[in-house]
Amino acid sequence: MSFLLTVLLFLTLNFNVKNETDKDIDLVKSNTWFIAGPAKESQEIINSTRLKKGIIRVTAKDNPIGEIELNVAIIPSESNDGTPKKLSNDSKYLKVIYKSSHLIKIQAREGNEEGSGCVHGGSHPRVDLPASPDKFTTLKIPWKNFKQDGLADGKLLNIHNLCKFNFVNYNPVSGAFLAIKSVIVQI
Repeated sequence: MSFLLTVLLFLTLNFNVKNETDKDIDLVKSNTWFIAGPAKESQEIINSTRLKKGIIRVTAKDNPIGEIELNVAIIPSESNDGTPKKLSNDSKYLKVIYKSSHLIKIQAREGNEEGSGCVHGGSHPRVDLPASPDKFTTLKIPWKNFKQDGLADGKLLNIHNLCKFNFVNYNPVSGAFLAIKSVIVQI
């Protein structure tokens, strides 16, 4: 093999390895989002806006009854479920750029025992996104902050079995809103 071909192969392999291990994903840019509950926007509108303007927007209907749940799988999925992703040990946090009229809970859903989908029902590791109604706020949330039911002594999130995130407004009021510019996951 020629010296030039060897160098080119070495650089290509190193470049590809570096991209694979250092790559972050932005779930707003890359994945389909799903909505449940009394929101004005449908899944189609949310994803159309996401693709055209690069932002997720959800607004509570007038006199909403029940919680609003906006969710996205880590591995792209065309359903409200997905296969779990094993994040590397180098992954340290979730970064969210958002604006919200009310407190939002981020639930981190782990994969089911079969490894074929997400755990549904029950309680989950979660954190709070404080209200930020007037401006977009950036939060870097360490994985160690995701604890079962948000309790200080709750079981920690298993980042080696991460399936999806749910952004939940448990007590929406008329006109409550959430806008998300970015959800970055360190792979």
